[in-house]
Amino acid sequence: MSRLRLILGDQLNLNHSWFKETNSSVTYVMMEVKDETNYVLHHAQKIIATFAAMRFFANQLRSKDLEVIYLKINDKENRQNFYENIKSIVKKRNFSQLEYQNPDEYRLMTELQKLHSIEDIKAVPVDSEHFLIPKLYAKEFFSEKKHWRMEEFYRHMRKKFSILMEGEKPIGGKWNYDVDNRKRWDGSPSSTQDFRPSHNHEKIFLEINDENIEYFGESQATDFRWPISRDESIELLENFIEKDLLYFGDFQDALHDENWRLFHSFLSFSLNTKMLSPIEVIKKAEDAYNKKDLPLASTEGFIRQILGWREYIRGVYWANMPGYDQHNFFEHKNKLPEWYWTGKTDMRCLSQSISQSLTNAYAHHIQRLMVIGNFSLLAGINPKEVHQWYLGIYIDAYEWVELPNTLGMSQFADGGILATKPYVSSASYINKMSNYCAKCKYNFKEKVGENACPFNSLYWNFFDRHQDKLSKNPRLGIVNSQLKKMNPTQKEQINKKAEFYLKNLNTL
Repeated sequence: MSRLRLILGDQLNLNHSWFKETNSSVTYVMMEVKDETNYVLHHAQKIIATFAAMRFFANQLRSKDLEVIYLKINDKENRQNFYENIKSIVKKRNFSQLEYQNPDEYRLMTELQKLHSIEDIKAVPVDSEHFLIPKLYAKEFFSEKKHWRMEEFYRHMRKKFSILMEGEKPIGGKWNYDVDNRKRWDGSPSSTQDFRPSHNHEKIFLEINDENIEYFGESQATDFRWPISRDESIELLENFIEKDLLYFGDFQDALHDENWRLFHSFLSFSLNTKMLSPIEVIKKAEDAYNKKDLPLASTEGFIRQILGWREYIRGVYWANMPGYDQHNFFEHKNKLPEWYWTGKTDMRCLSQSISQSLTNAYAHHIQRLMVIGNFSLLAGINPKEVHQWYLGIYIDAYEWVELPNTLGMSQFADGGILATKPYVSSASYINKMSNYCAKCKYNFKEKVGENACPFNSLYWNFFDRHQDKLSKNPRLGIVNSQLKKMNPTQKEQINKKAEFYLKNLNTL
């Protein structure tokens, strides 16, 4: 029986059981298609990194004496979508069975299901062998509970996989050290070097341009800093654990205009394309804690993101698809400001975070949640537009992980399925965690006035205009109480200032 096996661009798992042995009756197929570059507008680096990693992976398979059909974006026989390409290959080669790894996105699942309709071939899905638990595991775990809580799920995962445990109890006596992960960074300790590899992908970038593929952001094609192989990803992981994990916990929420990377790992692209497995990353961090006496708060904080949040967010996604992307709890309708595509705004925190994202295809979770996401929610931006922007701009963004994080956690558009309250703040939080405010045109202390920071009036206006939806939220008792006690004249001034900003989003 001759078999054709399809590998997607985020299925670069060299340790998959498919590749354990050479079989002359098996052929692998990989393809760069415009259906995947064009479903949203993507950052140039995301397209380049995906193509480069796919091509490297294909060559690795060939070095194992495996047969690989590879369709580049500019190949003349490329029909630019999975169905037509597979149909053409099957017709030419008379394969009797098509196998594909289950995709992580609902959009792709529906697309690959079309392959079952190709005549004269049997289509068989298999597991991607990457995640720690099945995609509906969390749904079953919470099946008899009214509310999902990540902390409960995370503790269960710690026990299930015996991570940072002493018997049935967590090492150190606490499950979660999040309160110890919120320090501001002011230059000390100094950050280590950027350990990412460097590549020249100018040829790939030229091919992308020749095919008229639209993109945004800086390509950095001649000095491309993202890993494209498992070996490079492992080296990045080892350097992070050796040099940066020590300080990661303390400063994982910090923001600074002179150091955009601080002590973050840059492993999310490697994880989400499956060049690394989550369990090996978790185990290496745990082993380093045991051998090097690393701070528990740093180790636990890092492991929580992968063992807890990453697996949990995937569960939320699959439990609520299809339709999760249609939620709009606050009925927000404003368009993305034009400066989301340029970074050219006088609000320095947003200019820094968006410009960094355009330059590097990366921002860490606080920039995404409490700067860009915070403003998007306060400004009443349509959450679907916010979701599509996040999905396109970040190199690690795949819908299964990005959609719940953006639409649920950041924009509260699902009305509380994921988060228990909207994650919004005034300028005081941004000033506390960063040095962004010091050189800003706007005054972070002022609510009204010519140069009052937009975050302040928009913050209070947000709660005022959504009292019908938020006044009974138990986690918002303090802010709702403050709103009720606010001087009516002051509230009117704040709302007037907010309305001015809302009408002039493009000029902020």
